[in-house]
Amino acid sequence: MCNAMIIDSKDNVAVAIEPLSKGDTVTYLCNGVEHTLTARDDITIYHKLAIRDIVCGEPVVKYGEHIGIATCDIQAGEHVHVHNVEGRRENPEEKE
Repeated sequence: MCNAMIIDSKDNVAVAIEPLSKGDTVTYLCNGVEHTLTARDDITIYHKLAIRDIVCGEPVVKYGEHIGIATCDIQAGEHVHVHNVEGRRENPEEKE
């Protein structure tokens, strides 16, 4: 059973759809394929976790949109929140 979800295949974070504890197996679907990883932190329901490593300075993508920039390296399975992301959205006028 899935305990996290992503909306867009461009996402690099998933949203916990139930509370997750450090060490839990996290399961989500992407393009109809089930993926799993291990939670590295306790994650509150509806909070984000990285589904792959995100390097410092890289955009954090949720629902296919940039929602901020990683302020440090974030490992797959780590909680993604204000402690490691600076809120910054893309400027639509700068898109090509």
